[in-house]
Amino acid sequence: MAANRDETRIFNANAFKLGLFGMNCSGGLSLTKAPERWDASWDNNVKAAQLADEAGLEFLLPIGRWHGYRGETDTQGSTFETLTWACGLLALTKEITTFGTLHVAFVNPVFAAKQMVTADQIGHGRFGLNIVSGWNPGEFGMMGIALNEHDDRYAYSEEWLSIVKRIWSEHEPFDHEGRFYKLKDVLSKPKPHWGTRPVLVSAGNSPTGRQFAATHADCLFTAIPKLEDVPDKIASFKALAPAGQKKNVFSSAHVMARPTRKEAEDYHHYIVHEQGDWEAAEYAAGLRGTRKNTWMKDQDNLKARLISGAGYPIIGSYDDVVETFQKLHAVGLDGAAIGMINYINDFPHIQELLPRMERVGLRRKSKA
Repeated sequence: MAANRDETRIFNANAFKLGLFGMNCSGGLSLTKAPERWDASWDNNVKAAQLADEAGLEFLLPIGRWHGYRGETDTQGSTFETLTWACGLLALTKEITTFGTLHVAFVNPVFAAKQMVTADQIGHGRFGLNIVSGWNPGEFGMMGIALNEHDDRYAYSEEWLSIVKRIWSEHEPFDHEGRFYKLKDVLSKPKPHWGTRPVLVSAGNSPTGRQFAATHADCLFTAIPKLEDVPDKIASFKALAPAGQKKNVFSSAHVMARPTRKEAEDYHHYIVHEQGDWEAAEYAAGLRGTRKNTWMKDQDNLKARLISGAGYPIIGSYDDVVETFQKLHAVGLDGAAIGMINYINDFPHIQELLPRMERVGLRRKSKA
């Protein structure tokens, strides 16, 4: 049992940490019509979370999504809201850190601060926050909120988070007079478990996004269009961090691991080229095209990658996958949030990776 937040599993000594990503959403990360695609029922979420907890994985990271990707499957069209999702899973797991993913523009910071303290108390200090400034015009329109210019969205997030941090730490009422909020006599009890704030992550690929994460979060969550671009990206991010503060960098990855490389490649072909929802991929690619920092310019490859799972594709034998993890670690990544076609059916393949990762020094032997 952890005695403080620094002893929870997310802070363990594993060189390359692993978590499950996106299992709160129908279809997970993949735009495929394959019948075995992820059914994001509550019971399935609980089972996958408990498998990950028992296997020694470090975290569960949900996607904050309000509109799906249309097409035949409407992947991510059915989703669980992430703070209440986190509360449920924290109550039903033992050691794994569970994040909420919050579009900060959608929730008042005073209200959200108390919600997150509740989650943190339920999990005895295992709650984490993924801070999202937002980019999807349809989701902002659904909330009746203007989608501000890119840098203004981060300015909003900075003010929002500064209020939340004060609520979590201060014991006397305070006023806040800012650009976006004017608050009076703010005070909230209880405080987070152990009296320290939850771990914070923030996704960002733009210079402004990386600066925000370096200043305010414990970890940057970033995309990998090309592996060779990662070292410079990580170095520039860590150079932005305040002196003496350690910052981690995680990325998303979509894992298709099988006993042999051929089995994995055949399964990838089946998921993408035989069962792919190309209509949904067209819609999803169009949404990404509205962003200034489009992360892959080859649209055909982008659509295939979105069908496969959106994150960095890792397809191969168990040894191939571990070798790729070694390469990701070598270029500076501290871990990966992984998606799978089915988080329960495919989990035995993840269990095959763990002892191999131990043998090459990426992980220590699990105590689970």
